[in-house]
Amino acid sequence: MDSQSNDLPPQGELLQDWRPPAAPQAAPLKGRYAELAALSAEAHAALLFRAYAGHDRLWDYMPVGPFSSAAQYHRWVRDHENKPDPMFYAIRNLESGQWEGVASYLRIKPESGSIEVGYITYSPALQQTRAATEAMYLMMKWAFEAGYRRYEWKCNALNAPSRRAAQRLGFSFEGVFRQATVVKGRNRDTAWFAIIDSEWPALKEAFEAWLAPSNFDATGAQQERLGDLTGLVRAASDPTL
Repeated sequence: MDSQSNDLPPQGELLQDWRPPAAPQAAPLKGRYAELAALSAEAHAALLFRAYAGHDRLWDYMPVGPFSSAAQYHRWVRDHENKPDPMFYAIRNLESGQWEGVASYLRIKPESGSIEVGYITYSPALQQTRAATEAMYLMMKWAFEAGYRRYEWKCNALNAPSRRAAQRLGFSFEGVFRQATVVKGRNRDTAWFAIIDSEWPALKEAFEAWLAPSNFDATGAQQERLGDLTGLVRAASDPTL
C-alpha cells in the first residue's frame, strides 16, 4: 500500500457522471390548483397590486415594498421581469381564476447544482390554499427534475411564519447566519433551510399524496397534514417551532 495514501485528508464524495443543470427559463408550470407564468408588468402588475392592496404587512420581511401605488408596483415589476436571477413567476390560483402571488428562483448556481426559492409574496386570497402549496411543489419539482442537487429556502430568523412554512414543505433546518445582512436599515439574522436531491423522491410522494383530491373532504378540509408527511423525510427540524 502506498504509505502516502494514509496521509490524505478526507474528501467529499466523487460525483460520477454529474453535469451542471440548465438555468431556469421561466417555462410555464401548471398543476391541478396552480399555474405559474413568467412575471409580466403588462399581464400581472395591476392584478397583483389589487390582490396585495391594504395588506402592507406582507412586506415586513421583504427587501422591497410596500408599494404606495399601482404605478410604483408596475415600475418594480417592469424592472424585474425577464431577468435571469432572480427569475420571477406570477402565481394564478386556478380555483379562483385570479393572479394572487409571486415567487422566484434566485441565487441560481448551476455549477454547484444549487438554487433557491424566494421573494414569496402571497396575497391573503392565496394563503393557506391548495394552490399556494402546489405552486411551491411545482417549482421544487422543476428544479430537481432539471438536475439541481440542492434547493434552498432562506428567511429572516424572526419570521416565524416563513420558518413554519419551510418545515411544512419538507425543508430541513440548517442553522442561523448571524448578522447576515441589512434589510431596510435593520439587522437580519438569516435562517437557512434546504432540501437535497436524495430527499426529493420521498418528498414528491408526500406532496402528491397531500395534493390528491381524495385528501380533501367536501368542504375542502384536509385529511392528512402535509407537515406530517414531510416530517418523515426531513433531516433536521427547526428547534424554534
